[in-house]
Amino acid sequence: MLVSISPRLPRPEWIRAPARTGENYQQVRALIEGLRLHTVCESAACPNAGECWNHRTATFMILGNVCTRRCGFCAVSKGAPLPVDYDEPRRVAEAAAALGLKYAVITSVNRDDRKDGGAELFALTIRAIRDRIPGCKVEVLIPDFQGSHAAMDIVMEAAPDVLNHNIETVPRLYRQVRLGARYERSLDILAYAKQLRPDIPTKSGIMLGLGETLEEVHQVMRDLHAHHVDILTIGQYLRPSPKHLPVIRYVHPDEFAELARRGRQMGFAHVESGPLVRSSYHAAEAHAGAAAEATPPPVTMMK
Repeated sequence: MLVSISPRLPRPEWIRAPARTGENYQQVRALIEGLRLHTVCESAACPNAGECWNHRTATFMILGNVCTRRCGFCAVSKGAPLPVDYDEPRRVAEAAAALGLKYAVITSVNRDDRKDGGAELFALTIRAIRDRIPGCKVEVLIPDFQGSHAAMDIVMEAAPDVLNHNIETVPRLYRQVRLGARYERSLDILAYAKQLRPDIPTKSGIMLGLGETLEEVHQVMRDLHAHHVDILTIGQYLRPSPKHLPVIRYVHPDEFAELARRGRQMGFAHVESGPLVRSSYHAAEAHAGAAAEATPPPVTMMK
């Protein structure tokens, strides 16, 4: 069931996100600000920040809060990137410890100014969290590193518990939605991660409502499964500001439920699908579900 709605009209009732209030929310905000850290929750205007911060969870964004790309959907600031802060991994680990996290999610802006795309900082952050909180699981949501396998080697050597890279949209819309990215390159990054470490679950996500067709979404799902992705997230695109791409349609929760059913039928170990689903939404539960069901597939190394 699809509902077409003008961007000027109010969002449907199923898009109502929890308010950004509460004692835990304020404590998390003070902690993040005090340690001079960034989160995708704030920088990307995530609708789930109120819910997640009140549960004392957050997705940390390393390598600054200024992105070198200008994707049409993203609220993160664009421009000249900030200097790399090599103390940042320690502070992220300190924040994770203060929050009592048993499952930490780390992402970053695109850093096309760096040869490794920022892979070194991902590895340092994974290790810093593990040193500070033994037993804490770490999921990383990485950029495409401009397709660099050497950068992927650095990240996978640090052995994240989940390797996440979002496909974001269907190939036809890449020039509008993911400026500077390539669909095939993102699929290759996901496949290469699985080739390096078949035991580490891979994860990817797609947004709906940007003008894609249902068959295009199904094809992306088939492509991701063919590239050995274990965990799939599907959510509604929400326009961060009038300067960003408009919402072409709002997708009814019934369709999200049907896509989750289809994804499980395809063989994904876990599918999180709903209007407010984002990459790190219920990440720990998704990892647990995938770990319980997934069997590492036989993978042939690329030459």
